Amino acid sequence: MENMGHPEIYPIVLTTKTQEIFNCRVDEDFTDEEPYKLIKKQDILADFHNRAAPPEVPEEQEEYKEFKDYSPEDISVYKPPISKPWVSLGSEKEVEEESVKESTKQITYMISRKRSQFGAPIKFSDQNASSIKDAYIECTAYPDKNFTLKVLEKDVGMQVVPHIKDTSTQTKWTYPKNAATQYYPREFSEEEKEILGQSKPLTDFLNNASISCHAYKERDNNAFPEMWEGEARTIKRKRETGTGIVMVLAKNNVEIALQQNEIMNTFVDDWKCLAEEESSFGDKTDTHLKEYQSFTDLHSLTEKMITCVSWHPDIYGLIAVSVAVRLSFEERVHFSGKLLLQPSLILFWSFSDPIHPQLMLESPDDIFCFKFCPTNSNIIAGGCINGQIVMWDITAHAERIENIKTGGSRSKKATLKPMFLLEPDSNKEAMYIRHSAVSSIESGHKKVITDIHWLSDTFEINRMGSVFENRSEICCQLVTCSADCTICFWDIRPQKASTPQPVEKKKEESIEIPLDIPSTFLHLDLSWKPLSKIRLSKGETSLDHCPIKISLSEDHLLHKAQDKVLAQNKVVKAEEMNPYHNLESGLANLLKPIEDFCTKFFVGTEEGEVIYTDWKMERDPDTGRLMAKKPVNLYTVHDGAVHTVQRSPFYNDIILTIGGWNVAIWKEGIMTGPLLQSSCAPRKYTSGHWSLTRPGVFYVGREDGYIDIWDLLEKTHEPAHSQNICITMITYIKPWTFSAKQQFMAVADYYGTLHILEIPWTLSHPSGNEVSSISHYFEREVKHLDYVEQRKKIREQEKKEMELEKEKKKVSQRLLSLTVEEMPSHLLPFCKPRPESSSQANCSKIAPSHPLKTYQKTKEQLEAELKMDYENYLELEKTVLINLGLLKATDTMPFMDVMKETFL
Repeated sequence: MENMGHPEIYPIVLTTKTQEIFNCRVDEDFTDEEPYKLIKKQDILADFHNRAAPPEVPEEQEEYKEFKDYSPEDISVYKPPISKPWVSLGSEKEVEEESVKESTKQITYMISRKRSQFGAPIKFSDQNASSIKDAYIECTAYPDKNFTLKVLEKDVGMQVVPHIKDTSTQTKWTYPKNAATQYYPREFSEEEKEILGQSKPLTDFLNNASISCHAYKERDNNAFPEMWEGEARTIKRKRETGTGIVMVLAKNNVEIALQQNEIMNTFVDDWKCLAEEESSFGDKTDTHLKEYQSFTDLHSLTEKMITCVSWHPDIYGLIAVSVAVRLSFEERVHFSGKLLLQPSLILFWSFSDPIHPQLMLESPDDIFCFKFCPTNSNIIAGGCINGQIVMWDITAHAERIENIKTGGSRSKKATLKPMFLLEPDSNKEAMYIRHSAVSSIESGHKKVITDIHWLSDTFEINRMGSVFENRSEICCQLVTCSADCTICFWDIRPQKASTPQPVEKKKEESIEIPLDIPSTFLHLDLSWKPLSKIRLSKGETSLDHCPIKISLSEDHLLHKAQDKVLAQNKVVKAEEMNPYHNLESGLANLLKPIEDFCTKFFVGTEEGEVIYTDWKMERDPDTGRLMAKKPVNLYTVHDGAVHTVQRSPFYNDIILTIGGWNVAIWKEGIMTGPLLQSSCAPRKYTSGHWSLTRPGVFYVGREDGYIDIWDLLEKTHEPAHSQNICITMITYIKPWTFSAKQQFMAVADYYGTLHILEIPWTLSHPSGNEVSSISHYFEREVKHLDYVEQRKKIREQEKKEMELEKEKKKVSQRLLSLTVEEMPSHLLPFCKPRPESSSQANCSKIAPSHPLKTYQKTKEQLEAELKMDYENYLELEKTVLINLGLLKATDTMPFMDVMKETFL
């Protein structure tokens, strides 16, 4: 207490009543003018006796004992509380309502183990979680409407700042005046000119300038002869006076510099250009694919995978994906009843809404491939797992999906919002669209359709495969390939019936069309048959090749410019005339055939083969039926199914094939093999695609969720970069150019998630000479293949010559071992008898009278001599056998057959 103030002054607390008695109330009796008041101690003690209420004095003070003596004893009598029975006033109900109780039932796990395994050593090992079923569970976050709370009150902070405005002003002169100034040059006087003209420094300077001028004259005399002649005359005239020579030389030098500036740009920064080239080739800092968005169907009750991805050709930010159930063939058969109750869909996703699909296209079965029509993006064709082709017409919904991309305004750009900022729309209903037509299941493919392409709008084909001009200028034909070893061409136009049906029968068969199904392709529904069907025969056997992917030489989608303005790609609206409503019958009029049209295309098979064949048909001379031509070339390069066959968007004759564990690049017209063939990858490849802006870059997806980025300018033997995207198999890759500064790549995985990745600047912007560099690389590889092929022919020729030489030595050894009687008569003039010994008196040996000819002969001469020697040897052997009695001279059978019967 001593540190609180004066040692003899102690604080005391006065109650409000006590303050009123002593007139010491705060803010009333105590003011700034009278901050203190004196109260006697005797008055305070008297107040204790009168009111018997001691002041609130801290117990630590010893002086409190003095005041305690004056307080009466009967005032502080303690009375303990008395227990009473509980009387309920309703509070226990409120407590029960406010208490938290567990509503969910707790899960109980029981883990058991054999007693023999107690204390046993444990060995841990690594394994791929994606290869084992139910090895892990992915719990993705999603908003739950049951726990969504609307915020009624928010704490918002605001700061008021003054508006800043930049202003400027220009003061105009009230009285403008025109003024001019003339400058006169300062010249030497006549005396100074004479002194300077005879000085040695000026003479040396003029001599040096004349030498340099003559050097320029020698270099450019052929280009500018008139200029130099006039200059010589001027210099000669000026030299007489000794003045003005410097100005003439300077003027000529300036003219030469101006002419050089017209030829080359002197303002180019060579160092800056060199730095750009180096950064484009060797910079490794900006090669990472950044995830921009992801889409997952949260309403799907079954486990599905994405089978095909396609960006909308006209509406940026809209992407369509087809999904299929992750089941094997046996599991599909087992759960066929349940699968019929679940719809098979193509989902349309938009960047503006990552949760709800914008459109859902229904199909009779799971879709494994689909394509937008190049001439009308509202027409979609897809291939089912059961072999049927499905057609959709979304013209009636074109305006809806066009407004979705920007939230109802075309002027605004599509913005990506976080998922927690997207308010759930409880009234939003999914837009299901039924198919317009489906092909006949009896006449089409028998197995899953693995690839589908629209033919270009510049041509069309007939049943024989002949190419004609397309007068309608719209895409009307399709080509599909299937696992049933067939390639089919389809025409969506109505075909003329061979026998006209009666009108009454047509009326009986008429069926009412639902209002939500467009009648664009009603003539094809359940009666659509292929225009022609091709089977790729293996030749000698009765088996056929199983095509998986195809690549046509006139692929419209690959050569379509993707950076066009949206106004050029007009979407056909519902109120406008749809050209597909009034389709004429196919080849109704006589069309002009197209000459010199390449009808050959590449095919990737299930066995890993790459086939180069022709789609034109030919008639069998025996049966008269139409049949496909034999493949032009067949290569077995891949060790697994070929799932990617794609032409380069920069070079129409360069093809990329991916299958099994390796990658190959081909050039159309080169029959010797691939230009590039990679080594085996660490994991199996599952998909791939060329880069849309860089000719030397392509992307390859693997089964472990990695993407290999190949850059042929940097490396040609291995990927330049590898990046992990997901934890499961990548099923499809599809890049797209959003703008000149932004590119995206859609990556689909086996678990049904669509990842949108942003391609970095390094992988999207080519260098200045990349197109020519990659073209020169392909040309060098072609020359290398030709060299290797020539070396093979040389080695084969050398091998045949060595074999012929060996055979020739064998024949000469046989001739040396024959006797005179065994020697043929036509060879006796060329031989002479050997010297006889005593032990060889009965048989006379012969030897060649001259050495064997060993000079170089042609291949035909060597083969003819060898054949003649062999026939002579057979005759000699037959004569020997007849003399020995082993063969009869009257036998008419060939000698070789007789030998077989004799010794076998």
